[in-house]
Amino acid sequence: MSFDWTIVLVIGATSVLTAISALFLAEYLPRWPAGPENAAIGPLPVSQDETVFLFDNDRLIDATASARRLLEHAPQDLSDWARLSAVLSPRFPGFAAEMARLAETGLAELTDPGNHARLRAFSTRGIARIILSESGSDFPGHSIDAHSLAAQDAELETLRQVVAHMPTLAWQQDANGDVIWANRAYLKRVETTRQDGDDLVWPLPRLFDAHDDGPGLSPRRLSLTGADGDQQWFDCMAVAPAEAPMFFASPADAVVHAEAALRNFVQTLTKTFAGLPTGLAIFNRARNLVMFNPALVDLTHLEPQFLISRPGLVAFLDRLREKQMIPEPRDYKSWRQDITALEEGAAAGEYEATWTLSSGLTYRVTGRPHPDGAVAFLFEDISAEISLTRRFRAELEMGQAVLDSLDEAIAVFSPAGVLTMSNAAYAALWGQNPSESLSDIGIHDATRHWQDRSEPSNFWADARDFVAHSGARDRRETVVALADGRRLICQIRAIGGGGTLIGFRVLADHDTAQIGTSAVLA
Repeated sequence: MSFDWTIVLVIGATSVLTAISALFLAEYLPRWPAGPENAAIGPLPVSQDETVFLFDNDRLIDATASARRLLEHAPQDLSDWARLSAVLSPRFPGFAAEMARLAETGLAELTDPGNHARLRAFSTRGIARIILSESGSDFPGHSIDAHSLAAQDAELETLRQVVAHMPTLAWQQDANGDVIWANRAYLKRVETTRQDGDDLVWPLPRLFDAHDDGPGLSPRRLSLTGADGDQQWFDCMAVAPAEAPMFFASPADAVVHAEAALRNFVQTLTKTFAGLPTGLAIFNRARNLVMFNPALVDLTHLEPQFLISRPGLVAFLDRLREKQMIPEPRDYKSWRQDITALEEGAAAGEYEATWTLSSGLTYRVTGRPHPDGAVAFLFEDISAEISLTRRFRAELEMGQAVLDSLDEAIAVFSPAGVLTMSNAAYAALWGQNPSESLSDIGIHDATRHWQDRSEPSNFWADARDFVAHSGARDRRETVVALADGRRLICQIRAIGGGGTLIGFRVLADHDTAQIGTSAVLA
């Protein structure tokens, strides 16, 4: 049987043509998104005139030419998805929320409030397809112009709202200096300057004349007088886009008032520091002198020119050492260690020292921490105080020596009944040295101790009553027998300042006749 190769060739050619036709027509047949959940959406447009975006998460993987032109209106420093959101969110309320649920719902459809555009979004296998179409457009090829115009209108409306509600005065002047545009804040300010009955005319009056020398000026602070006569301050600046410069004036009353309050406070502190007898030296974080008062010059004898040059702490102390206004150290190594200890102690708020100088002067130096790592040193001349303290101590020591030289045992009580002074004879007689006691000894404690070492006597009760009473008191004297058989002549008498002196003298046999008639034998 013969084989007809013609039939075979016809069948093969027909199959090839059928396959090519199927592939060609597939590009123009309707497409449905994969998955049963999107089966009811209908065919997706594939025309290049449609505004279509294809996203993998937040990355744009494909888009039509019109879609790419639309993204040109979005900020450039954002991700692809953030740029698309910036363009579409103003037009389609709820865009962000619907897109966040797109992976779950598989589809979303939104319309703008004016019903001029429609947005459809589909999610298939993690890929989001977003289709933007203009409602009622008879010319699909012009959809990009409508979307771009809508995006520009949304951005323009946002900018209008910002300019209308910002508190900053903004205006624009032409080459002749006339105001050709102004925002709402500027118009309100102009209205406050009008007289009653005057109409608002165009061009608007210029509120600030200080910018007549051209735009691009550095920021400056200018003032206006309000309707009530109060002065209002503004921070003004100018920029020059094209030929018509733009001017801005931000309210600065709060800043001006704060600066004035700070300036007054600093002046008050300066006057206070200038009148202080204490020398003040403040060093910043870098340990450079940033503030001092006149008393520091008087106390340290440092030249004002040196202090004004902002010396460091080490240089400051070195100059004090040269002026012999600091205790001379044993050697330079110990001197450097002292400087380190001084700086660390002042930073911790623990430095306080007394400097005894070779000139006989004595300074109290105190270091205190200040904010931002600064430290302050206070120099006080306490020479008079130290001299008075030394003289007072010398007088006390001399008075104590006089008391210790007496044979009579003496105890002095304050008006509050506290033993404040005694002598060596008292310690020997009663076996008690009050100067060695860590606590105060009152009249009750003292009489109890005396009573334990003597025979019963009413004198101890009289002594307590005598000390407890103030005012004029008569001198009392009696004889008390000690437990060891000795007898004492005890005297109580008032002294200056409400104090009481009690004296004890051992009575010898030949002194019995010398006892006064006021003495009462126990």
